Amino acid sequence: MENKKEMRNWLEAFNLTHPLVIAGPCSAETEEQVLKIAHELKDSDVSVFRAGIWKPRTRPGGFEGVGEIGLKWLKKAKAETGLLMGTEVATAAHCKLALENDIDVLWVGARTTANPFAVQEIADTLKGTDKIVLIKNPVNPDLALWLGGVERLHMAGIEKLGVIHRGFSTYEKTKYRNIPEWQIAIELQNKFPDLPLIIDPSHITGNRDMILEVTQEALDLNYDGMIIETHTDPDNAWSDAAQQVTPDALKQIFKDLRVRKQSDVSDEFMTKMSKLRANIDVLDANLLELLSKRMKVAVEIGQVKKEANVAVLQNNRWNEILGKMILEGEKKGLSEEFVLKMFKAIHQESINKQDKVLNS
Repeated sequence: MENKKEMRNWLEAFNLTHPLVIAGPCSAETEEQVLKIAHELKDSDVSVFRAGIWKPRTRPGGFEGVGEIGLKWLKKAKAETGLLMGTEVATAAHCKLALENDIDVLWVGARTTANPFAVQEIADTLKGTDKIVLIKNPVNPDLALWLGGVERLHMAGIEKLGVIHRGFSTYEKTKYRNIPEWQIAIELQNKFPDLPLIIDPSHITGNRDMILEVTQEALDLNYDGMIIETHTDPDNAWSDAAQQVTPDALKQIFKDLRVRKQSDVSDEFMTKMSKLRANIDVLDANLLELLSKRMKVAVEIGQVKKEANVAVLQNNRWNEILGKMILEGEKKGLSEEFVLKMFKAIHQESINKQDKVLNS
């Protein structure tokens, strides 16, 4: 699959003066609930109303969606408000029912993206459709798997494609429900700059109070739109209550968001950027030089361990370094998340170097 300007045609057809907005409840609960939320979002920046009809749950016993009947509610909401309708599909049966009920936007969820067999089944069922089809990143941080899903849909002749960044699962406790791993989405942007990229701050944060912060960060990275879970009574929602915002809160988010220009060609801007980027280049070169020197010391440590027949991994020492660096990082304005990632990568490279020494 090659990047083409035509990838953006479906998005440009909306003729928007702001980023694309997809919004609505995590789950369609009742006809009354669907229609009430849709009407509250009608005269806003929202272009597509979303609602989950089938809800994949981690464990059985939870609310798994109202099923096919909910599609009738979406159809009615479309007729009354003029909003396009969107929902998640995970099987061929879901796809057929969504098409029969004229759903405009379909997306493949994170759990489904992780299964190439399931994505292929969806691609085969939707072959040649003129509907908009979006694919969320897989639950695991695997860019190839994400792009593989897009490619399967592309090979099925689906032209209106886009991707949704909803974060990645982790065992680590962070402030996010699903850590963003922004660099993965940035790498996807670099490979396919014209493939529309949409942020899902609801699933990244799991917390309505962080929706604005993460959405703004995405817009600062030139994302094309957002999909935000919205409910008139979020605290009593049947699924994912903590991450849903009210329609009024959503409209306030629209007011608070700042859409940046992609660039500025003025002489003053270019001169300032040129100087700062030159400074960054020097600092980056110095970083690599320091890391190289650190790894040479790691190799020497490996040699000492080999002579004494001592294991490579020394957990007490590692935990001591990590705790110290987190504190030092905070003093220098570096987040704990960043320091952890950086030093884990450095530690892993040091282990690799020492392991080679011990086994040479």
